[in-house]
Amino acid sequence: MIPTTQINKPVNHSHSNMNLSLTFRFRSEILSQLHFTPISPIKHPLKKQELHFSTNHKGSKPMNRKLTVTAKKASIEGVSEELNSIASYNLDFAYSRRKVRAAFIEVHQQLDHCLFKNAPEGIRAEEWYERNSRGLEIFCKSWLPRPGVPIKASVCFCHGYGDTCTFFFEGIARRIASSGYGVYAMDYPGFGLSEGLHGYIPNFDDLVDDVIEHYRRIKERPELRELPRFILGQSMGGAVSIKVHLKEPNNWDGMILVAPMCKIADDVMPSDAVMKVLTLLSKVMPKAKLFPNQDLAELAFREPSKRKLAVYNVICYDDNPRLKTGMELLRTTKEIESQVQKVSAPLLVIHGGDDKVTDPLVSRFLYESASSKDKTLKIYEGGYHCILEGEPDERIFAVHDDIVSWLNSRCSTK
Repeated sequence: MIPTTQINKPVNHSHSNMNLSLTFRFRSEILSQLHFTPISPIKHPLKKQELHFSTNHKGSKPMNRKLTVTAKKASIEGVSEELNSIASYNLDFAYSRRKVRAAFIEVHQQLDHCLFKNAPEGIRAEEWYERNSRGLEIFCKSWLPRPGVPIKASVCFCHGYGDTCTFFFEGIARRIASSGYGVYAMDYPGFGLSEGLHGYIPNFDDLVDDVIEHYRRIKERPELRELPRFILGQSMGGAVSIKVHLKEPNNWDGMILVAPMCKIADDVMPSDAVMKVLTLLSKVMPKAKLFPNQDLAELAFREPSKRKLAVYNVICYDDNPRLKTGMELLRTTKEIESQVQKVSAPLLVIHGGDDKVTDPLVSRFLYESASSKDKTLKIYEGGYHCILEGEPDERIFAVHDDIVSWLNSRCSTK
């Protein structure tokens, strides 16, 4: 039996005031080891070549692109020289990220990971692009149960910082869909396969509005309109989910937050003087990659064999964080911290007990502060940040089963 600590509502709020002097850590790529000297995003000598190709996605016109290939990444073991060359493309823009992802789809399906090897069969998956109200082409994906299995509810996913919904989440979505749920996901502008400068968040609220707009369309589909709807957010996606809920508090039947990013540790916050400098620089050079990049794979993945597979997530943003992006994440977490008491939806918060990326105390703070009448906190002993994909197989399946069980119980009451 896998050790977990579970806390369920009801909670007496008169005794739930948490001592905010506790160290709530968010040791992110943005805040760790701050050195305020411009760092070149180019870490190795460049080897460039150019090629042209055409894209023709749903909702877009065919176009010829010039692609710059920049060999700045370490080689990926076990793949051909040609694939390594493709993996080294400059990923600043969506057309190159789409090219890289297309080349690695077959490789992903053959990876030695339970999410790929044991993926349920018969799941109906669909990918498409749609242009949103800001004129950005957004990558969207859905996973539906096997034909003939009725949909219990919709589950809308918000991915983490730098990530995409097309790698590990593929396997997670298939497992949830196999239990009778329609699972829907999108890549944020600037991430994954969606348009926008890679890793750039000029305004976090705009990103949240993009998420609201897309999932509003999903929830209005005839086959989903009368069904319960849930939002699932991981890491930074937890912050996105909370902001979505705060903007439309009555539009969701429940919220699942996995290792959510919702408070910054006081001891890793920049000083007031540094914040003034950062604020000024973010206005002058918002897209510059000024923050040093910390490799979080060792902190995020508990299982070494699964940690090694992170390199195959070839379209993730793993460069030095852009200045404006870092400032937006700081601003957003401060806003969420001051408003967590307004969280009122049925709530499941999941966290690894040994998470060094987002501290489980943050999840306890959120649980204690939220005004939700129906709320559950589950802390998995020894678990790391990537609790959905980076643990031993038994733990991964147990966490997925806990999510499905929570969803089932909320759907049965609707």
